[in-house]
Amino acid sequence: MSEFKQILTKYWGYASFRPLQEEIIQSVEEGRDTLGLMPTGGGKSVTYQVYSLSKPGICLVITPLIALMKDQVENLNQRGIKALAIYSGMSSQEIKIAMDNAVWGDYKFLYLSPERIATDRFRERVGQLDVNLIAVDEAHCISQWGYDFRPSYLRIAELRDLLPNAPVLAVTATATSQVIDDIQEQLKFKKKNTLRTSYYRSNLVYLVRNEEDKINYLVKAVLKAKGTGIVYVKSRKLTREVSDLLQKNKISADYYHAGLTSKIRSAKQDAWKNGKCRVIVSTNAFGMGIDKADVRFVIHLEAPDSVEAYFQEAGRAGRDGKTAWSVLLYNNSDKIKLERNVIKAFPEPDVIKRIYEAICNFYQLAVGFGKDQSFEFSMASFASSFSLQITTVYNSLKILQREGYLELTDELDNPSKVYFQVDRDDLYKFQVANAGFDGFVKLLLRSYTGLFTNYVAIDEQLLAKRASITPEMVYEFLCKLRAQKVIDYIPQKKTPFIIFAKERIDVERLKITKENYTDRKRDYLHRIEAMIHYAASGHKCRSQLLLQYFGETESVRCGKCDVCLERNELNISKYEFDTVSDQIKKVLIVSCFYEELLTRIEGKPENVVKIIRWLLENEKIVYRVDNRMEWRK
Repeated sequence: MSEFKQILTKYWGYASFRPLQEEIIQSVEEGRDTLGLMPTGGGKSVTYQVYSLSKPGICLVITPLIALMKDQVENLNQRGIKALAIYSGMSSQEIKIAMDNAVWGDYKFLYLSPERIATDRFRERVGQLDVNLIAVDEAHCISQWGYDFRPSYLRIAELRDLLPNAPVLAVTATATSQVIDDIQEQLKFKKKNTLRTSYYRSNLVYLVRNEEDKINYLVKAVLKAKGTGIVYVKSRKLTREVSDLLQKNKISADYYHAGLTSKIRSAKQDAWKNGKCRVIVSTNAFGMGIDKADVRFVIHLEAPDSVEAYFQEAGRAGRDGKTAWSVLLYNNSDKIKLERNVIKAFPEPDVIKRIYEAICNFYQLAVGFGKDQSFEFSMASFASSFSLQITTVYNSLKILQREGYLELTDELDNPSKVYFQVDRDDLYKFQVANAGFDGFVKLLLRSYTGLFTNYVAIDEQLLAKRASITPEMVYEFLCKLRAQKVIDYIPQKKTPFIIFAKERIDVERLKITKENYTDRKRDYLHRIEAMIHYAASGHKCRSQLLLQYFGETESVRCGKCDVCLERNELNISKYEFDTVSDQIKKVLIVSCFYEELLTRIEGKPENVVKIIRWLLENEKIVYRVDNRMEWRK
């Protein structure tokens, strides 16, 4: 058994790797910068984790998703692998201790949010780390053509100068050909090297249902379906409403979104993963890092903004290799909403500039100050203070982020944390001199380990229960210990953060560039159009359409999607259908013809007529006012 398989078996309990995992690890082992493309649920994180565990030193993992980062650190620690994370929102003392532990504490993984790379504190210390690998998760974020571009990802390339001997492994689940090339260029790959599996999922059945009454269809579909499922919606409010409706129809369901506390989210996830809840109704916040193999259906009540987002979410069904369904409910109102989203996603430049100025004033930043400072940010509170719509604020911040003026983190739900600032001897002296605190200090030490080496998450409710006192009294004890510098106590907080990547400038000097506004608006519109095309098309196999979007042009018909099933009813082979259809397309693109002339196309006459009728019914060819036909582009 290879060393890599031994590590996989020891820590994960698997006897063999999933497809492509070992090839990616071997590529990095041979010293090659590597881009690994694996489908959602394909086990991307295992590639850099197994490789790094086989080498002395520590792995730097850059990821933009703080919630996922924290989950991975917790999972590694539970497996007996030492890992920690540094991200915006941590205090300077927390970051200092985390870096000390990374340098001296025999840790194997340091997870970083990308904006931390540019900070002086990190750059001063990174040279002291023995880095065996730079792993870039969600690598599409580094590409300006990626659907979730993050300017802070561009700083990753600077690590190559600071750590010239560390290979780079970039991984992502979804990337077009253009994004694949851009990732490697931005990360300064010495030589292009992409390892990928086909995105084709033979067990996954893609269906699009044109339904005016989506809710009625959803209830009937879930009642008819077997097994566990996910229903995706676009608003937090709708998660609860749809969940309640399913429950009224005797369906075991719950709702999920990023606005819930981490404790509630974890409880809902666990209930769903363990089969206590059958259907989870969620925004796109659900699914990241959740590896449940036996999801039998994923239903989108509304069309996402991009094919990438749809493909990733739909791909959470059927990871066990058994038949599963990914269903998109679509009608004309979706098309209108998606087209309106383009306007919402790109507020006028003057509006963006006003919001930048308002944010700077909100935090009382003077011109020339603020670089690298981070602030808790309540979007609702800010929008209310300046009489702005939340969507306008959010989308303006995304554009300001693209321009590199600031960063907006995802919403954090940080538990309370405690760290002992004194050593054990001084703590003992304190306990002797302050008998009133002795029992509480002992309670802390009995309840949690590692308090002298790192910040440890605590639960005030649990401590109160164990001490038979109120949570308010626990809070009071902790504050008094902090005041006497025995501990550092950070109470629980739940908020996103804004980080100013540059000092404040006069609003007249703030630039909204063509590249980050006009070009990105056009790119966003193309994504919307691609999503509408997928949903509205009735001519081509759903699987082929999706794979074609990601550059796989030679895929075969799945034979199971709604388009294939309808075409199968014609009793015509794929080869004959495609041959005749291609002839018709070539003829009609050049000139318009009457139907009787089209029937003279080479092929069995009765089958040619059937195919023409099918193309008409699916609006791939249409009649003009003069009764001639044309191909609908």
